[in-house]
Amino acid sequence: MPLIKFVHAADLHLDSPFKQIRNEAPPHVAETLHEATFTAWRKIVKLCVNEQVDALLVAGDIYDGTDRSLRAQREFISGLEELHDEGIRSFVCHGNHDPLDGWEARLDYPPGCHRFGPEWESIPVFGDDPGRAMVTGISYPTRDVDKNLVDRLGQIPPGRFQIGLLHANVGRDTNHAAYAPCSIDDLRGKGINYWALGHVHTRKVLHKSEPTVIYPGNPQGRHPNEHGPRGVYVVEVADDRSVHTRFEAIDVVRWDQIKRGIGGLQSEQDLLDALPRLVDERLQEADGRPLVLRIDLHGRGPLHASLRHRGLIEDLREQINAAFETRDPFAWCERIADRTAPEIDRETRARGADFVAELLQLSTAAQADPVQLAQLAAELESLYGNRRFDFLSEKRPEKQDDLAGLLREAEAIVLDLLAEDES
Repeated sequence: MPLIKFVHAADLHLDSPFKQIRNEAPPHVAETLHEATFTAWRKIVKLCVNEQVDALLVAGDIYDGTDRSLRAQREFISGLEELHDEGIRSFVCHGNHDPLDGWEARLDYPPGCHRFGPEWESIPVFGDDPGRAMVTGISYPTRDVDKNLVDRLGQIPPGRFQIGLLHANVGRDTNHAAYAPCSIDDLRGKGINYWALGHVHTRKVLHKSEPTVIYPGNPQGRHPNEHGPRGVYVVEVADDRSVHTRFEAIDVVRWDQIKRGIGGLQSEQDLLDALPRLVDERLQEADGRPLVLRIDLHGRGPLHASLRHRGLIEDLREQINAAFETRDPFAWCERIADRTAPEIDRETRARGADFVAELLQLSTAAQADPVQLAQLAAELESLYGNRRFDFLSEKRPEKQDDLAGLLREAEAIVLDLLAEDES
């Protein structure tokens, strides 16, 4: 029998709207998306019951916004009630999307649930054995918490196995807003054995032991950048306090991105043959889940001119959807992005002495220079970090390879425009 066994979840974002995609998708796809976060939550509850865990920990952002819907609140509490009936405790903290000052209906939480307030507090997991394990947590009183909350946590005395429940940006992840920023060293110095984190939507094991520090990611992806399996961690602590973790995929709909170069494709028929094969391969790899995907066409080739023909991209998308959206499970293409460029002998043009040659030389140098890429990232941060441009968040580069790709894309656009001027 383990010392303690629990499920670590975060960032449920119940009732996430998927507005733009739901407006464009056929009814059955739209309905699946609308229900996805609720279905994922019910799968988490079922997992807790099947695994016979002692507790469920939810590390913030239960809801998608401060004006949380009544349905979202009722669905969440219903799941907690089911856990309570099975003898499973639940521990919940609130983050920037669901702060304590957000609107809340007057609904009763089950006795087995503890919701943390705006100050750190420690609660025993086992009421009949309080010396066995504790959960120490804190919630956001309001949306914008820009101070290090860990600084306010005193040293936890040794003895019991200690779990910290926190919604925060650890290590200043540039892909997420800097709410409650702190460092791994901050977390290591508090006497916590396992930090159950929330906020970052991609699962990450930041530290393996003493303490174990984990982001489970969100259990249901919400846009194309949140692709791949999404879920929770099942955590089992042995009597010797060694921590054993297992990721469990929970997602209901899986997002995917297909990147296909047009080099080697000579005709529209070649493209019509190639893309369905790729979509079918990805659908086979999705573990029985439906797919919502985006296709990026890139590279240079004779198809570039055809792809620029009015209406061809949308016709191509409709052809793919007609073939896959009625399957079970379905695949639905929400966008095809044309990032292709006209055929040119890039190396020959780069050796020239004209404006195009200078442009290509500058672009090549910038793509290979970490200093210039870092400067570009810093300049872009002010744009992506501005809430007025939230709609650009899914385009945010995650690493230097993505920045180099962004430069290549910009280069292709400029070369395309120059080619039109030369024609």
